[in-house]
Amino acid sequence: MSRAFPVVALCLLLAACASERVVLLPSTDGRPGKVIVRDASGERVLEHPYAATARRLGINRSSESAAEQVELRYGETLRALPPRPTSYTVYFETGTDTMTPASAQAFVGVKREIAERPAVEVMVIGHTDRVGSPAENDPLSRQRAELVRDQLVSEGVAPEKLEVAGRGERELLVPTADEVDEPRNRRVEISIR
Repeated sequence: MSRAFPVVALCLLLAACASERVVLLPSTDGRPGKVIVRDASGERVLEHPYAATARRLGINRSSESAAEQVELRYGETLRALPPRPTSYTVYFETGTDTMTPASAQAFVGVKREIAERPAVEVMVIGHTDRVGSPAENDPLSRQRAELVRDQLVSEGVAPEKLEVAGRGERELLVPTADEVDEPRNRRVEISIR
């Protein structure tokens, strides 16, 4: 099961003070991020957590913030932001719509995260490997996605919050020749936002 988190930058415009401030926030997964701030006066690069730049009355200033300063100044705003989108992947047995045991077990976390989001939208996309014909794999990929959707609906997720699609063997995670049994291609990707 995998999760992906985008790099986040906090950009607040304070019109009353005729200033703008950009603070690079740390990513939740620890990966480094980078933000390039460009304006008429030039370019500034923020490359580590809490690096900041501010423009006030036409003057640019770079600075360092601390987590405590960001929390004090922007905490209420940050808590009001919606949760970051996340992605999960569940895998299936060859030629079936049966999740692997590990994916079925991990699927509990997917349901929990969806239940915890106040206004959730979920995209469920089914995929296959290249075993079988495209005419067989297209409906199988859709069937896998619909199985995931139905399980989420049975857990209380409103059907109108879910979109479903099947991609067959067109978007392989691991490129293979025809008729190659590749478990990582037999998947359903679940994007939660």
